[in-house]
This record gives sequence, C-alpha cells and structure tokens, in this order.
Amino acid sequence: MTAPIPGSEVFSSRPVDVEALRRSLPPDLPVHSVTQEQIDAVDPLTYEVIRHRLWSVTDEMGEALKRMSGSPIVTDANDFDFAVSDEMGQEVQVGLYNTMLVGAVDLAIYWTLQHRSLNPGILEGDMFLCNDPWVGGGLHQSDVIVYQPVFHDGALFGWTSAICHEPDLGGSGLGSFDPSANDVFSESLPTPPVKVVRDFELQRDVADLWVRRSRVPMLVGLDLRAKVGANSVGRDRLLSVIEQYGADTVKAVMKRMMTDAESRLRGKLSDLPDGTWRATGYQDQAKVGDRDIHKITVAMTKRDDHLTFDFTGTDPQVGVINCTYAGMRGGVMLALLPILAGDIPWSAGGLMRCFDLVSEEGTINNATFPAAVSRGPIGPAWLTGNLIAECLAQMLDRHIEFGENVQASCCGTWDTAVVAGLDERGEVPVPFLNIMMEPMAGGYGARPVADGMDTGGLFCIPMGRVPDTEMTEFLYPLLTLWRREEPDSGGPGRHRGGVSASLAVTPHGTSVPMGLVFASAGKAVAQNSGLAGGLPGNTGLEILARDTAITTILSDGAIPGSVAEIGGRQEIGACYAESYLAPGEVLYMHWQGGGGYGDPIRRDPGAVAVDLREGKISEAGATDTYGVVIADGAVDDDATTRRRADIRGERKDRSTVPATQDATIDLTRARRLDDNLATVTIGDAEVVGCAHCGRLLGDTTTGRLDVARYEGPTSTAGAQVTSDPSEYVDTEVVFRQQCCPGCWTALFSGVVPADHPDRLADLAQILPAVAGG
Repeated sequence: MTAPIPGSEVFSSRPVDVEALRRSLPPDLPVHSVTQEQIDAVDPLTYEVIRHRLWSVTDEMGEALKRMSGSPIVTDANDFDFAVSDEMGQEVQVGLYNTMLVGAVDLAIYWTLQHRSLNPGILEGDMFLCNDPWVGGGLHQSDVIVYQPVFHDGALFGWTSAICHEPDLGGSGLGSFDPSANDVFSESLPTPPVKVVRDFELQRDVADLWVRRSRVPMLVGLDLRAKVGANSVGRDRLLSVIEQYGADTVKAVMKRMMTDAESRLRGKLSDLPDGTWRATGYQDQAKVGDRDIHKITVAMTKRDDHLTFDFTGTDPQVGVINCTYAGMRGGVMLALLPILAGDIPWSAGGLMRCFDLVSEEGTINNATFPAAVSRGPIGPAWLTGNLIAECLAQMLDRHIEFGENVQASCCGTWDTAVVAGLDERGEVPVPFLNIMMEPMAGGYGARPVADGMDTGGLFCIPMGRVPDTEMTEFLYPLLTLWRREEPDSGGPGRHRGGVSASLAVTPHGTSVPMGLVFASAGKAVAQNSGLAGGLPGNTGLEILARDTAITTILSDGAIPGSVAEIGGRQEIGACYAESYLAPGEVLYMHWQGGGGYGDPIRRDPGAVAVDLREGKISEAGATDTYGVVIADGAVDDDATTRRRADIRGERKDRSTVPATQDATIDLTRARRLDDNLATVTIGDAEVVGCAHCGRLLGDTTTGRLDVARYEGPTSTAGAQVTSDPSEYVDTEVVFRQQCCPGCWTALFSGVVPADHPDRLADLAQILPAVAGG
C-alpha cells in the first residue's frame, strides 16, 4: 500500500532552498541575520573562543539530559544527540553522540518554518515535539526530538534541539517494533511538530497525550522533561554567549563555522580523484515470514569538490525495512562525518552543502507514506552508511594521506531484541520493557594501518557505551549468564576487524513468560564487509534455548559457559520474529564484528600469535584462516610458510583461473589503488596489476580484470560465519573470493548473493576516472 494519502505531501522531506524559505516567512516572524562583511570581520581568536563555547553548549545539553532521564538508552548507551542551529535551522554545531540523527534535525526545523510559522506560530518560549520521520528530526518514530526557537531582541536568532530514542511509544509490537507490520498504522503513531511548551511552560494536555501511548509512560515522561530541560540549558548558555560577545558577532561565527567546514571538506575533495564508485548491499528478510533479500545500491560520483550519491536501482519499499528521506540522509552522514570529516569541526550545515542525493521515491531507503519504518535507522539507513563508506574507501584508498581514513564496515548493523513482561521481585509486580542495548559493543572495521577496535562500539555513536550488566540486572528481572568477546568474530585480514561479543540471559524474578521481538539483519548476507580481500566479520546469530536445565545448573552452583552446556531445544531466531522467553529458558545473542582489511595470509604472524594468546581468534582460525602455525605459544616460521603456501594452493585448486599470461607491470612506477592493486600508464592505456607480484591483470583496452574466481558455500569463508543462510532466506548466498592468479593474494572476499555485482569484472569500477566513470 503506497498510494498517496490526501495531505500527506506536506509530510515528505525534500532538499530545501534555505534562502527561498527565508523569503517565504511571514513578516511577524523577524529573523536575525548578518552580512558577509560582518562575518569576515570576526578576528581569529574571537572565532575560536565562540566556536568552542557553542561546542560546549551541546556537551552541557548532553549532561543535562543524562542527569534527568531514567532510560538506560540515554544514561548508559548515549543513543541521543543535540544541535545548535542558525535562524533557518542549518546545523552549526552537533553533538558527538548518534551521528545518524545529524542528517534529520534540520529537516524538522525547515518543515516547522514552512508549516507552523502562521498557525500556530513560532514564538519565544515555544518548544516543539516531533517523531514523524517524514518530517525529520529523527529516522523513525522512536526518535523523538524536542526543539526550540531562540529569540534575541524579538528576532529569531537560532534553534537548539535534543533528540533521543524512546524505549516504547506504542504500536502493536513491543518497543514499537512490529516485525509483521505492513504499514505505519501498525507502528507507533507519527506525530508532526506540535507545541509541547508555550511561554516556557510545559503543556500538560500535550504531555499527557504523548505519554499515554507508551507501555512505559514513566520513562517516556521523564525523557520528555529531560529534553525540555536540556533545551532550556541550551537556550540559557546560548544567550549568555550572545550577552558576552554580541548577537552579530555570535551569528557571524555561526555562519563562518558552516562556511569553514564546507570549504575544508571541498578542499579535501578537490585533492581526490574524480570518478564514480559503486556499492550494493542487502537486507535479509523484510518482515515475519519473508525469505527474500532486498537491495540498496549506490553510485557515488565525485566531481571537483562535490559528491553526488545516486541510489537509483534500489528495491521498492517492503515490510518493515524502510526508512524515509531523513533516514537515507542520516545514513550518508553516518559515513561522511568520521571518514571524510574526522579532522573537520562537525558544523553539519556546511558539510551537507558538499553533496547531493538522488533517489527514487517509494524505495526501501526513501520510503513514501504510509510505509512501515520502525526498522529505519538500524536497517536501511545503517546499510546506506555502510555502502557510502565502501564507496569512500574505494576513492580514498589510493591517496597517501587520506587513505589512513579508510575503514571496513563496522559491525554491519544493530541486532534488536526487545523483552517485556512482569517484574515480580518487589512487593507489587510491575510491568517492564527492555531494549537489549548490549550490541553497543560491536566490533570496528579494520583500516589499512590498524586493526579494528574490539567491541569498540558503533560507527554512528562515537560516544556510545555498552550498559552496565549489574544495572541491567537491577532494573529488569534478567540474570546474565555471560557477556564476553567472541573469538574469530572479527573479519580476518592483514589488519583484523574488531571482534564482537555475545550475551546469554535467563529470566530471574518473574514467573510468567516475557514477550520477545527480534528485528535484525546480516544473518544470511554479510553487512560487515571487508576491504581489499579482507573478509567480513561474523554473521549475527540469536538462539532461544527451550526446555533447558538452567535452573538445576545454577542451583548446583555452576555457571554455563556455552550454548551447548545450557542444553535443551534450540530455536534459531529469525531476522524478524515475535516470540517469548519463559522462566528456565535462555536467550543467546551474538552480534557482529568489524570487517577485515587486506588478505589474512599477509597478516604479521606475530600479530596472529598475540590474537590467539588474547582470545581474539581460535587455534583453528590461526591455522586455517591466517595460515599461521603456533607451537608452545610461539610462531613456527617454517610450518607457517608451508601452511600459507598450502592455502594459496587451495585457492588455486578451487578457482576458475584465467588464461595464463606472463606480462608484469613495473611496480617502481605504479600508483596504489588499494592494498593489492596498482596501476601504471603505458602509452595510451592505463594498466592494472598485482601490487605484490606485479602480475598484469588488465588494462583499459580490454575493460576487465583477469582474476581467479571462486564461489562456494558460505561455510568456506571461515569460522566467523556462524549461521547458515538457508535458515533465513531462499536466495542463494555464496562465499565469493577473487585472487591474483600470480601470487594468489585475495583481492575480494565476501558473503554475498550469487548475483551480487562483480566489481572486479569491470575495470571502470577500479579506474572510474580513466574509464569515464
């Protein structure tokens, strides 16, 4: 059901012409602005002082929110963010928390200026609340923004905003995730901007209406007041800066912050090659009962100092795996901020001027009303970010300086599990609901110069944290059997992806079954891809252990250390499912690690020995995947040389090998493309060869690379593949590896659908600028 609803067109996010919006505002809403001369007149010292003061405003807002909120999502996991924006809503300074939200905050303010300026009006002392992902502010209904206009001398000077993920806002599914939803009407109600504060006073009728929808109204009510309080702090701090330095000076700094961020990013882009790079990824399953995979594809074109992200060809919206335009934009920012702007102040209003988005409406990452979008940020938006990161890696990897910013995918996605039931530990039983936040301990992707961080967090939440286990047990009737890092979960590579972790919990303090919702991806098709021959990290896995002996085991004073020790009947959790967890049963979650970088048999054997000693890999992983033989804790050099030769021989024996050619390239004249490929110009042709052995692989006259190709069962990818794709989807999923036929270095390694585009088959994907993009 995607037919337009009358009036729904006003709830569609679109690119906004800020100056046209300014001209459209009513006369009784004066806005504060400055001239270019005033911007240029700010001296460098004043600029830096005020810039850092504005940064501190978002930090203070964050501390205020955490002190007032009672939700572990905020207090432990840091799944929230803030922004200080100019009079038109352009983001001047954003927080270092959930960076996906950066792509949506300004859209809500633009919409409010367009549709609320006349009725009910935008006045001093107002605050607006919104959780409509078609308007913006957040990426799905559980992202709730409270934002306020800040006036000075009667003119609209700027905006502050506070946004966080709410544990539950109603709908038919626990935690507002309905894995069976066909449209938004089965989910939490999207609420367009509504005044929740008038004349600095919280409106009780709106607040009561708001919390009434939730299964946990006390937490939602606390978060509402916490966001109001954080905005009040933001307003007071911003006005104090204005009082000290003057409104014109502060606004001039705000404008220059955005211009500086824009110019610095454009300067960086100008130093990079022009071309078009492509990436394709998948969501496995779309809803309960679905067994298909669903594609997002992007072509990133860089011309001069500008980027265009074209998502044409992405699959139509379906099931619950959709996000709106705001989610797509948030996914882009997820990758762009840390990879391209890690050394640039995050003045997002300027950074977003450096790219355009092209997308067909009604697709899974640009869904039209009334699509189901509860999975939006942790499904298609996140995957969009992974694909943008993959495109940026292809562009950056050939640059000596910027290549250090290349990073393989970080933990792929978020594994969602929501449990809710009755807590009977007190005198009076009380209902509870918990979104399991432990997957915050995801593995970071590897880089050309370093391993990924083990259980380092999430790419999109730089300040994220895993919850305290004892606090979880204090708040909810759950007993944690273990929470630990898992060996072999980081993507193997010359640099290893960060390992992930697992969790096992059982009900404790309740006599009735808990409701359970699963919403995840990356179990059939890897979403934590490696780069330059590096392998993906582990696939996700959830298991429900029924009819276990856990009560007896604990009564005997033992603590199980594995799913096998728990015993019982084991049910594998689908990507999307509604189920239950009863007393005496165990929920096991193993979320995803980061992708690897480079061929694992080129990893330093000493680093492999350290990984084995520290439990990052198993002995089988060391021998079978990295080709390193370790005896008595030390590397056996001769045995390792033989084992790695055997692995190269195994690759040769199983691969389709191109016709033999003896030509090589001169590596002393070659330019880097990535860890394994190099290029050199010979006459009118651009030639690509192996960066290790110099084997000629192709040139622009043939338009393709002659590499050895293998496709086989995903189990041949290594110990990090923890699940069988056939448990989840009917589509054929394979382990694809492509190697240099000279030295048998892995050039590409992936767990992908059998019809996944072959990037190495088309030289235009390797040399986009030379081949014309």
